[in-house]
Amino acid sequence: MAIMQGFAHVFAAALLVGVFISMPVGVQSVGVCYGMIGNDLPSKSDVVQLYKSNGITDMRIYLPDFEAIAALRGSGIGLIVGVANKNLIDLAANPASAASWVDANIKPFVPDVNFKYISVGNEITGEPTQTILPAMQNINAALAAAGLGSIKVSTAVRLDVVTNTFPPSAGVFAYPYMAAVAQFLASTGAPLLANVYPYFAYIGNKKDISLEYATFQPGKTVPDPNTGLVYTNLFDAMVDAIYAALDKAGAASVPVVVSESGWPSAGGDAATTDNARTYVQNLIDHGKQGTPKRPGVIETYVFAMFNENEKPGEPTEKNFGLFYPRKTPVYPINFH
Repeated sequence: MAIMQGFAHVFAAALLVGVFISMPVGVQSVGVCYGMIGNDLPSKSDVVQLYKSNGITDMRIYLPDFEAIAALRGSGIGLIVGVANKNLIDLAANPASAASWVDANIKPFVPDVNFKYISVGNEITGEPTQTILPAMQNINAALAAAGLGSIKVSTAVRLDVVTNTFPPSAGVFAYPYMAAVAQFLASTGAPLLANVYPYFAYIGNKKDISLEYATFQPGKTVPDPNTGLVYTNLFDAMVDAIYAALDKAGAASVPVVVSESGWPSAGGDAATTDNARTYVQNLIDHGKQGTPKRPGVIETYVFAMFNENEKPGEPTEKNFGLFYPRKTPVYPINFH
């Protein structure tokens, strides 16, 4: 997860308070991001057992860690594997490098590991964004050539790739490269991976966004005047702004997979165990009903499995974990 304190500008003052109504219990699958920026984390095999014992069915890792992937053999856990941002220039320019990446990081584990998506970069900004699409195309071609075309290739973005996010129906991609990425995803049947953080929007704009609206708790509803859809929490409004942008890019068929979402339990503004537990449990429970624009299950990955003591940035960055490194829960969560 990138530092996103500057994130709140994407939501306008109209996002006042909201209400969360009728949360069905349970989701079809729950993913959790497995960050590894710590010097006190459990062994990779212990981590996989912790996922299994808690009924966590999907995992996201940010780099192709050989030991972690090997520990997943036979587990059935679905996996998102990230391509390091620093590798995109080479992968975009050289199809042979993409083939080598697939040969080294994916092929040795097939069919024992359940690869779902390859995330070609995470929250890329600036000039390197021009490498995202060609790198995705080369990785996709390499997978197809290896007979692994069922593994979908995407990239993980943060919400600021979308502008005009309120009302949600006004959302549109802020950068031309995103329209091309969206159309590629539509052509391959892959989802767009999106990191969605009501927490950062809330702490950046408490004047207009209530804690209740940010954490799926009761409050006032917020209608979209263009569609008549009613928004009862900030998460739905954010996701539907992305869907609106996909529609405008000619990629209405592309689903959104929420590749990160969470709330810190310590280290900063509104970062308490109570707020974190409320947000994350409601996020998990909410996943089964989807958003007003796209009802149905929305695949969501909670950030993150552990508190990571070497994570750079604000103190909150070290405190997004569901578990302490000793494998005890930071707060109680029901993943089912």
